[in-house]
Amino acid sequence: MRQQFRTGRAVYAVAPVVAAALAHIGPAATWLPGLRRRRFPGLAGLGNPGHVALTFDDGPDPASTPHFLDVLDGLGVRATFFVLGENAVRHPALARELVLRGHELAVHGWAHDRPWRPSPARDARDLLRAVHVVGETAGRAPRWYRPPYGILTTGRWAAARRAGLRPVLWTAWGKDWRHDATPASVRATVAADLRGGGTILLHDTDHASAPGSWRAALGALPDIVRDCREAGLAVGPLSVHGVAGCR
Repeated sequence: MRQQFRTGRAVYAVAPVVAAALAHIGPAATWLPGLRRRRFPGLAGLGNPGHVALTFDDGPDPASTPHFLDVLDGLGVRATFFVLGENAVRHPALARELVLRGHELAVHGWAHDRPWRPSPARDARDLLRAVHVVGETAGRAPRWYRPPYGILTTGRWAAARRAGLRPVLWTAWGKDWRHDATPASVRATVAADLRGGGTILLHDTDHASAPGSWRAALGALPDIVRDCREAGLAVGPLSVHGVAGCR
């Protein structure tokens, strides 16, 4: 009887911890593409069916981002760059160059960390730091937020809302962060989920990816844009995409 009482007391003590952890990480279920598209079209980045939003994460990076800017200029395409606050501070001239070339800046957080442990105060502080840096660089308040790894938590949802940001993930990605990514694999992976109204995720740096993996995304970029255009789809930033719920 005494052992049963102790076991019951232990379970009772652990239950609030488990509940708190589930409440913290629960929104991360929106990472699942099918769930996101069906239940949260705005979060998936679904917009105008005649348009595809092109987005890049993790920059800016002086070793790679300028190459993407040159290719985008050649293609006549503007995109949305979800930048990390720490990278924008480290490379302010390059962050300004993104804006000068007509691209849209959005917030990817301060650092590329995993939010497994609840830390709402830190989430709010770091996101506001990133918002300030991006706003100062762009000359306007940022509109969009994509958390690192696409993992939304309760704390990051709340922080984004307080900062006036709209979370947007993606409908198609190239898995260009992998060590075995090639231009062909990136193009094929994007094409598998490419639909009108979708949002494409690529990376303009290997900041949080396999070393040199950005070259696969860069090599695939012209063909991805060509695939969109041949399908009758315009390509541009989120600001002209008409994201669901933002019209």
